[in-house]
Amino acid sequence: MAHRLLSATTRVSFLSPSRTLPRTLPLTSRREVSFNVQDNEDFTERVINSELPVLVDFHAQWCGPCKILGPRLEKAIAKQKGRVAMAKVDIDDHTDLAIEYGVSAVPTVIAMRGGDVIDHFVGIKDDDELDSFVSKVIGQ
Repeated sequence: MAHRLLSATTRVSFLSPSRTLPRTLPLTSRREVSFNVQDNEDFTERVINSELPVLVDFHAQWCGPCKILGPRLEKAIAKQKGRVAMAKVDIDDHTDLAIEYGVSAVPTVIAMRGGDVIDHFVGIKDDDELDSFVSKVIGQ
């Protein structure tokens, strides 16, 4: 989906209703870079068929290390400004996907490009290691 820049005109008044100024506000339509996988069809559409490389974060609500890794991973991905996406898969909700991709511990992060697994890691990594992993995945 191409990024589009739309504009909307609004009237902004700070002093009185008679003194209004036109103001153009940018409205962007953009694809989410980080998303929760809803079901197998969603996984196929947004991960397997993605034009971007995708990091798949297999996690669980009860997993302490997952709660630490998730925000760090999102931060590393945000630095790439749309060159990589992140799919979040709760293993308790999507056990079939966890089994299909051989997830035996959480957190597990699998990097995919063109529907193929290209790399993975298990456990927590520090910010520098995550930046390096993400850069490697996008080919920098």
